[in-house]
Amino acid sequence: MSSIVVIGLSHRTAPVEVRERFAFVESVLPEVLEKLKATGAASEAVILSTCNRVELYVATDMDPAASFQRLRQFLLDFHKVPEPQSNELFTFAEPHSVEHLFKVASGLDSMVLGETEILGQLKKAYELALAHHHSGARLNKAFQKAFNVAKQIRTETQIQRGSISVGSVAVELAEKIFNTLDGRNVMVLGAGDTSEKTARSLSSRGASNIMVSNRSFDRAEELARQLNGRAIPFGEWEGVFHDIDIIISSTSAPHYVIDRTKLAPLMKQRKGRPLLLIDIAVPRDIEPEVSVFENVYLYNVDDLQSIASDYLELRKKEVAVCEEIIRSKARGLLAGGARPASFIPKTGKPALEQE
Repeated sequence: MSSIVVIGLSHRTAPVEVRERFAFVESVLPEVLEKLKATGAASEAVILSTCNRVELYVATDMDPAASFQRLRQFLLDFHKVPEPQSNELFTFAEPHSVEHLFKVASGLDSMVLGETEILGQLKKAYELALAHHHSGARLNKAFQKAFNVAKQIRTETQIQRGSISVGSVAVELAEKIFNTLDGRNVMVLGAGDTSEKTARSLSSRGASNIMVSNRSFDRAEELARQLNGRAIPFGEWEGVFHDIDIIISSTSAPHYVIDRTKLAPLMKQRKGRPLLLIDIAVPRDIEPEVSVFENVYLYNVDDLQSIASDYLELRKKEVAVCEEIIRSKARGLLAGGARPASFIPKTGKPALEQE
């Protein structure tokens, strides 16, 4: 009976300058999978290639040690890279290979603990291999079970509870203040990467009007285009202040961009409407004293990090619970042997297992 093995590298074992050398372009994956199987090291294969990891999931009839040697050489030859450091490429044989797959699917091996984006990436990698007939009975069963385990962990544990990025914390704060972000107006002061991600997070949850103001108007226009918003000249943002619900400020100014003196007359235009100020600049853009105004909620980068850390600790406490679920499900899968997943002939896709 074939066994499942994994070889790869991730953010845990290799820096980005190493990971990028091993990355696969999606368009060549069918060809790569064909060549991989031709080595004899794999009867089935799925390749997961993201910014944080490159992993080969393989069903093999070979002894795992011999399979790892061929798979390792395949990676080096295909990418024409020199021999990596001994700890940069990792290998897993059963049962650890299956447990690793389940951890990846559940977000337990991610840089952001419990994140869900990796599950979608894993499903896409599997569906590509399946569509080109490179995944069969052994991997089909393992991947379908991995998706079920990820769902179980998401619903039965707290591993994904709370927010641990600046953008997601900002969304959570905004939803507590405004109840809903639908129709809320957002002003972005400064066009840096963090402010862009924060604005995108707010937009994804319903904020419908994004305005961008930056000292470089060309940069403001570019970011506004990406966010489906509009650019405002930096010296004119105060003119639309009465319509703004949320300000994300991340300029490189050496002084306060918003202070109590500037805000006082502007607040009179708002007639008591709440205002959320998110200051993610270092040095700070917003004078702390503005929080004395009624219905003004100010959070700086340390506030956001403190909230994020609290959520991260909450998630870490759930890791042991998640890992026990994974070990149990992996043992169950391997004890069941290589029974093939059922197929729907018209689509070629295996039916989802039911818990």
